[in-house]
Amino acid sequence: MTTQVTRSTKKGRGRPKVFDREATLDRAMALFWQHGYEATSLADLVEATGAKAPTLYAEFTNKEGLFRAVLDRYISQFAAKHKAKLFCDDKSVAQAIEDYLTALAHCFASKDTPAGCFLINTSATVSASSEKIADVVRSRHAQQEAMLLEFFVQRQEKGELPAHVDLQALTAFINCLIQGMSVSAREGATTEDLLEIIATTLSLWPTLIAA
Repeated sequence: MTTQVTRSTKKGRGRPKVFDREATLDRAMALFWQHGYEATSLADLVEATGAKAPTLYAEFTNKEGLFRAVLDRYISQFAAKHKAKLFCDDKSVAQAIEDYLTALAHCFASKDTPAGCFLINTSATVSASSEKIADVVRSRHAQQEAMLLEFFVQRQEKGELPAHVDLQALTAFINCLIQGMSVSAREGATTEDLLEIIATTLSLWPTLIAA
């Protein structure tokens, strides 16, 4: 009888802390975004998330598993919203591109998140020793490029882009612009600075799609 009472008392001393997966991913995302994959240690992640190492291992298996989960969350939280700015049939091609790039500019220079693009920042700091992560990041980059190409293809099929336009080259140009905006943001460029770059690019739009 005494044993039962003791056990009951121990159980009543407060409930275990509930693991908040989304909050953990957001805090881990900020670290990976700022410092890259390799420079972010498990100790850093434990300190930032407030979760103990065994909890992180149980939930994500290892640092690679946590990064993959963070990457999925980044795509759902940020990339999906940016994509929605692009794929809107009510907009002209130029307006859709402007809205897409503007959304990226606000994200890259935001004070709420580390500067630049999460994918581009991570890609720039991953070495050959983290080949699996490098492959994952490259795959995500390829998906974003394919998304932009898909947008141009759809608009060309509708007759909104001239048939002679080299869509692969146009896609590569816009992707280079995005990468440059990310680097500029990391080096201190403000949202206004990036918007000026976008405005200059759009002023060249008729030339980009001309014969």
